Amino acid sequence: MSARILIVDDEKIALKNLEYVMKKEGYDVTTTMSGSNALKLLQEQEFDVVLTDLKMEKVDGIEILDKTKQLHPDTEVIMITAYATIPSAVETMKKGAYYYIAKPFKLDEVRRIVKEAVEKVRLKKENRLLREELEKYEGKIKIITQDPEMLRLLDVARQIAPTDCNVLITGESGTGKELFARYIHFNSKRAEGPFFAINCGAFTEELLSNELFGHEKGAYTGATTLKKGLIEMATGGTLFLDEIIETPPSMQVKLLRVIQERELLRLGGTEPVKIDVRFIAATNRDIQDAIKSGQFRQDLYYRLNVVSIRIPPLSERRDDIPLLIQYFLKKYSTLMEKDITEVSEDVITLLMNYDFPGNVRELENIIERGVALTNSNRIEVGHLPEDLRQLSIRTFRKKEGRIPSLEEQEEAYIKWVLKEVGGNKTLAAQILGIDRVSLWRKLKKYGMEE
Repeated sequence: MSARILIVDDEKIALKNLEYVMKKEGYDVTTTMSGSNALKLLQEQEFDVVLTDLKMEKVDGIEILDKTKQLHPDTEVIMITAYATIPSAVETMKKGAYYYIAKPFKLDEVRRIVKEAVEKVRLKKENRLLREELEKYEGKIKIITQDPEMLRLLDVARQIAPTDCNVLITGESGTGKELFARYIHFNSKRAEGPFFAINCGAFTEELLSNELFGHEKGAYTGATTLKKGLIEMATGGTLFLDEIIETPPSMQVKLLRVIQERELLRLGGTEPVKIDVRFIAATNRDIQDAIKSGQFRQDLYYRLNVVSIRIPPLSERRDDIPLLIQYFLKKYSTLMEKDITEVSEDVITLLMNYDFPGNVRELENIIERGVALTNSNRIEVGHLPEDLRQLSIRTFRKKEGRIPSLEEQEEAYIKWVLKEVGGNKTLAAQILGIDRVSLWRKLKKYGMEE
């Protein structure tokens, strides 16, 4: 496919000249004279290269550069300006611009620079795809952990992977349910087959049916060709059904039949299609409550829940936080082509005391943001989100499938306060709003005297 180029310039003649030259080079070109419209286009589409004027009304080239790097880190941005100055050139290059061209420019020079930028983007995408393919080929789905419970779950996953049984994975959002599903797939006999994932709560009933079962040509107005659904396409491999509880009741009946009979009917079809698929389902909700309320079929639950895996939230495996920090630091430093090797002790302390309601996904986003913002080889507290710097959020989570008691919460809170003040009981008592004798009684009650 030809490279996609976005050209932004509020000078009509310059815009038309650049459009003509880029189209002649064979690029897929989109143009706009409005910086505001350019931001909308960047929200909706991904481009390989953006050529933008620096000085424009309302939204200038710097804003376009920032938004491009935020939304599409691989995209290269070339600045073009009639007001070339050394400070503006330095600023744009620091922010990640690929090149800075002064007007009036030579068309041959623009052609060469754009060609080099396109090649750089192509190589970055190619390298990423190669890394992904290599990971798949070697069966290396990385689950970073040293937590005993997580290591036990990985042992379970390795044991059940070759058996071909269906699996139900539960856990909060962001804990890595799809990652576990991929881990099972790539350690199974189906590793060379396809792996497809679908969020069952992201579609209307009609669209979900079409995505899963497909349709015959002429099944409805606009169905001009046959379309295979994901279940059929996953034959020989694995289908991951995320947020399975959100599946409409009528769709649950169809899924149950497919799992039992190992065949399906496309929409508008009359001949059953044989399938050979392993189903792995997941949910972040209490599936027993959904069964009791009638939202989820019990017979489908038994078909999917041959083996169940509950992934603990990050707050229950805090020893993994430093490991994950280093993993994500290396990952995003590589992707953003930055040499960032350290996270400050203050950042680590803050993250170790944070409860991560968004789990591993939230930690990943925090480190990605830090890598993007830092201009040195180190992530500092100032690179963290504002709310995280100002708040110490502690959430009330279920413990072993039940809501913890008030005493359990009190014990955990006293432990946390003592840890924060380095074991200073006088200071801890002041923070807790009780006297030292009362604190001593509570420590004795919870077996925490030492």
